[in-house]
Amino acid sequence: MKRIILTVLAIMAFGFANAQQTRFGVKGGLNVTTFAGGNYWDAKSLVGFQLGGFAEIKIIERLSIQPEVLFSTQGAKLEDSFGDFDTKLNYINVPVLAKFYITKQFTVEAGPQLGFLVSAKQEGNDVKDSFKSVDTGFNFGAGYNFTDNVSVDLRYTVGLSNIADYDVNDTEEYFDSPKNSVLALTLAYKF
Repeated sequence: MKRIILTVLAIMAFGFANAQQTRFGVKGGLNVTTFAGGNYWDAKSLVGFQLGGFAEIKIIERLSIQPEVLFSTQGAKLEDSFGDFDTKLNYINVPVLAKFYITKQFTVEAGPQLGFLVSAKQEGNDVKDSFKSVDTGFNFGAGYNFTDNVSVDLRYTVGLSNIADYDVNDTEEYFDSPKNSVLALTLAYKF
């Protein structure tokens, strides 16, 4: 985790040193989230949102690094013998993406993400102790730039780590553990 944070700081420091090639922006949009994993195949989606800021650091003409800090509402609708219940998780996510410009308008992006759990609720009850405080994932997506300042992105985040607060001892337990799965549609504005 320290390495990821240091890498993000190094990238941002590089960006500040090359300010003429760095643009900052804000973004927000809609999340469709659920849990993925063997025992969670029947989890239903919840609709949430994400909001935050980013820096686009130009490396070469068609390639940028884009670190972001996002507040993201995630979770899933689960079912047990008593009925359906919502599990709502709020994260501060820090993705670091490589963004490639196919054309001036079309982009593709991919990169790792680190998430920090802010709160967890099931039917209004605090269940933060039932979930791990850190989540990891991998993002991939595409975007379209309407102008130099306004763009829209569609991104999918694959959860890589068990989010429930129990240890995973083998491969089968890992595949059966809950992981975040997030599809996001966002609108961004660059300054």
